[in-house]
Amino acid sequence: MARLPLITGKEQLAPAYHAIADAVIKSRGAIEGPFTMLMHCPNLAERVMHLGAYVRFEGKLDMRVRVLAAMVVARDFEVAYVWGAQTGSARRLGVPESTITAIRERHSRGMPPEDAQIVDFTRALIHRHRVDSATFEALRRRFGEEQLIELTGTIGYYTMLGMTVNACELESGPGRDELPPLCT
Repeated sequence: MARLPLITGKEQLAPAYHAIADAVIKSRGAIEGPFTMLMHCPNLAERVMHLGAYVRFEGKLDMRVRVLAAMVVARDFEVAYVWGAQTGSARRLGVPESTITAIRERHSRGMPPEDAQIVDFTRALIHRHRVDSATFEALRRRFGEEQLIELTGTIGYYTMLGMTVNACELESGPGRDELPPLCT
């Protein structure tokens, strides 16, 4: 159960924030997921909404790459809500079950090399807070500078959402893939 009340409609907010709620609803169809928590700070929610719109819908980075990065963040930070949302997207985009399983089990064995490259880059940033020169240059050649920075920003965006979801203990949506806890 979430630690804060879910904010799902503008009537739960002061009138000064109704326009922000309307914008979130317009951009996402509803106030749901992490935004049910972010709306406790409407000004932050508004800024996150704009960043999320770019990361999720407007950038040049291939959607499959975005989803892989989001799944790694979800797995490594144990963000059940994001994991559940992203695995469905991954399947719709044709990501093989072997890749989804490898991410869930926290390795990159058995996945296509282009997927492993994204997974390993994301994990390096999460765990070591850096990437080695060879990895950076390989991604720079693959994507160019703009999309390399988009990938890095995508990882940061999903990390921020994950921290919000985890701090507030927002549960995964019904019918979504479960995320087993990490072995310690």
